[in-house]
Amino acid sequence: MNRMRHDGPLIVGAGLAGLSTALEAARAGAQVLVVTPEPLLNACSSAWAQGGMAAALTAVDSAELHARDTEAAGAGLVQPDVARTLTGVGRQTVEWLAALGAPFDRDADGGFVVSLEAAHSTPRVARVGGDGAGRAILSAVVAAVRAEKRIQVWDDARLKALAQDADGRVVGAVIARGPHAKRIEIAATAVVLATGGAGGLFAATTTPSALKGEGIALAALAGADLLDPEFVQFHPTAIDVGLDPAPLATEALRGEGARLVDGQGRFLLGAEDDADLKPRDVVARAVHAARMGGRGAYLDARAAIGDEFPHAFPAVFAACMRAGLDPRQSPIPVMAACHYYMGGIAADADGRTSVPGLYAVGECAATGVHGANRLASNSLLEACAFGRRAGQAAAGEIGGGRSLPAQVAPDLPEPATAELRAAMTARAGVVRTAEGLAALIALIDRLQAEYGPAAPLLAARLIAQAALDRRESRGGHYRADYPQTAARAEHTRVRLARPAAMEAAE
Repeated sequence: MNRMRHDGPLIVGAGLAGLSTALEAARAGAQVLVVTPEPLLNACSSAWAQGGMAAALTAVDSAELHARDTEAAGAGLVQPDVARTLTGVGRQTVEWLAALGAPFDRDADGGFVVSLEAAHSTPRVARVGGDGAGRAILSAVVAAVRAEKRIQVWDDARLKALAQDADGRVVGAVIARGPHAKRIEIAATAVVLATGGAGGLFAATTTPSALKGEGIALAALAGADLLDPEFVQFHPTAIDVGLDPAPLATEALRGEGARLVDGQGRFLLGAEDDADLKPRDVVARAVHAARMGGRGAYLDARAAIGDEFPHAFPAVFAACMRAGLDPRQSPIPVMAACHYYMGGIAADADGRTSVPGLYAVGECAATGVHGANRLASNSLLEACAFGRRAGQAAAGEIGGGRSLPAQVAPDLPEPATAELRAAMTARAGVVRTAEGLAALIALIDRLQAEYGPAAPLLAARLIAQAALDRRESRGGHYRADYPQTAARAEHTRVRLARPAAMEAAE
């Protein structure tokens, strides 16, 4: 294995969180190396985000109101101080991105155009071109990264392991680079994980299927604390046209009046104007129940959007038309699909984890701001705002000692991955039971016995075990055998046993 030293932070992942971290670290004077498996703008959820960025941007809104909505959606597990830290920099974050060139929609007076999404008490989601926010925002950040001389990007490199010294500090990472996956151990002053979520562990997902929670698993193997790994958000309006991943029909469609109906045209959640704007877990279960009951589930935007569809929501319109469906003429078939991972590596608002030298930002991090159910469009805000803070903090790291030999986990073959994904959607999806989760864990045991301790298997096990242990329903976690919500909200905290290599070094 080749070795190299990088005198600065190593950032793994190039979505909005990773690149925001890189920019701030570089502007603080650090030399930054970003590694990512795909070219910039590819295979990251940030570029796929449709709705936009939530922030208090109007005279009728406030950071305090935004924080209260965030807490309410999070079903008792949002940490109020972290939520206020996030919402307090909402406008500043949007303006920072706008200054980089993010083309947010503006009104005639130059103010930000905002839309209403589920569980927000007022319109506050800044949009780009109706439903193109993620790619447009990330494109502006990518341009800034490419122009920054202190940032180097490897766009053909995949994380294989974290390197630690005898004290347990993370001092670098093992990266597989290039078409032949040549391994390189990179020593760095700090490692920032921005590896995304775990949607690729599920057969039904709206996220890039390459995101299988591997960064979360490798952090756990390094001894990092995990927070609430059972909490997965399922989006209720993934377009059900047989694609993997499933195209997304943004929640903003329902904000504009589109309605969820069954195959007979009956409302799924009631006739009230705001019935379809309940929190995502509630809407997802209604969609799931309609499909499981044979009634079908559809998003009917014909009256609310109609002929404006190509201009108002071009990304959704294009996805429908590619599938041979004209949403101006027909309701859109939808299903609930894995969309966002609320759990992950326990981290503070500066990205610091429980392991010195290791940071986590974006969807792989669990900062406590999303709780049991993320408020719509808070994800891009958190990725950028907390990514910037992590960049400033990581820039000040000076590194640790000599690394111990790193343990590299095996890859999981594609047939086994497909089997795992199908089982995760069936057993750890929108509705869960003890019987289903136990069967899922047994499957993971079998796959591990056959193929070894692959990182996706550990990530899946963490989700399944925590879901089995949480004997209540809360937010995105719904147990059919424990449908009630406990009177007291408690977090799940997980720490794996100390790695054997470190025990030997003591």
